[in-house]
Amino acid sequence: MGSFSIWHWLIVLVIVMLVFGTKKLRNIGQDLGGAVKGFKEGMKASEEPTEQIPKSTTSVDKTVDVHAKDVSK
Repeated sequence: MGSFSIWHWLIVLVIVMLVFGTKKLRNIGQDLGGAVKGFKEGMKASEEPTEQIPKSTTSVDKTVDVHAKDVSK
């Protein structure tokens, strides 16, 4: 009496399908699958080493030095 049989779960599934409808359940499943897929891709991307951009000496030459002026009236 402590555990449910397969018939109990089937009845619960039928009631859920009647309440929510199959289209809404299918959309929820697609959204959940897309979220899991995005999470897996994100985990793979974090495991890959990031590409280091080499520093060049010419980037220093392109630096612009700007001084802000205090404007008081």
